[in-house]
Amino acid sequence: MHAIRELALAAEKRIRPHIRRTPLEPAADLGCENGGRVYLKLESMQHTGSFKVRGALNRLLALDESEVRAGVVTASSGNHGLATAFGMNRLGIDGAIYLPETASPLKIRMLKDLGAAVRFHGTDCDHTEAFARRQAEETGKVYISPYNDPYVVGGQGTIGLEILDRLDKVDCILASVGGGGLIAGIAGAVKAVRPETTIIGCLPENSPAMAASVQAGRIMDAPMKETLSDGTAGGIEPGAVTFEACTRLVDRWQLVSEKEIRRAMVRVFEEHRLVIEGAAAVTVAGFLKLAPRLAGKTTVIVICGRNIDTAVFKGIVCPAADLQPVFR
Repeated sequence: MHAIRELALAAEKRIRPHIRRTPLEPAADLGCENGGRVYLKLESMQHTGSFKVRGALNRLLALDESEVRAGVVTASSGNHGLATAFGMNRLGIDGAIYLPETASPLKIRMLKDLGAAVRFHGTDCDHTEAFARRQAEETGKVYISPYNDPYVVGGQGTIGLEILDRLDKVDCILASVGGGGLIAGIAGAVKAVRPETTIIGCLPENSPAMAASVQAGRIMDAPMKETLSDGTAGGIEPGAVTFEACTRLVDRWQLVSEKEIRRAMVRVFEEHRLVIEGAAAVTVAGFLKLAPRLAGKTTVIVICGRNIDTAVFKGIVCPAADLQPVFR
């Protein structure tokens, strides 16, 4: 964990001129659920609408001159691609973003607005990532992983540093989990100095790869279904650096249903007037399930992003029988 914290501290110095220090907003309504203090770490307010800018920029800023000349390749369901495109624009680096054909139309449009060279391959995130890696190897470009890279993990760990800068006491932090870069970075940055802080990884029931792998003691394929949490969907690369960190540092795993994700999105919109994407709602849904066990705890819920198609969001927040009532 100390190695991750060192990576996060180095990343903080490297990326600070390029990123926002995102708000840590009190959530009184959620505090009523557990009788404690609850905060939302609003990474949805970060550049490009997601925490991913931290890791992508840290990786890009660590490239040497020859790597910058060669250019980069990455693969993403959207947010990591947006983050990489933002960084390439800011730093003047060429590259291509590979997406699955099922990627969000909003994220595709945002990528094109950033001037990114967008390429498509397959309908599964894992296949897209594998293809992009091969393209990087064949062309001599640098592959920028969404999670399987120490620099990316270190960049995401700066969120943990910001939380500790703001709060003297943090009993629990909840973060959404796909490949594990976000939670590994936060956990490593926090537990090195506050080992008593509980780290909870939240995942959709329809895409539980990391939780299933940790339980099995090895990286494994888990059954995957369509999920509103597209930002965490997909499997884990063999040998991913995040697996060992998640095994050691994450104290609890919480799965949530699609209905619970929808309800959490509505709850955050109605109580805080914030639009959040499915991957961000996973942590709120996880907290609501665990609230009785977190009684009296000071808790931080990481809201990882806001990039959701307008039509999808409208369909979720429109009144429906299974979403009422939302308030206590």
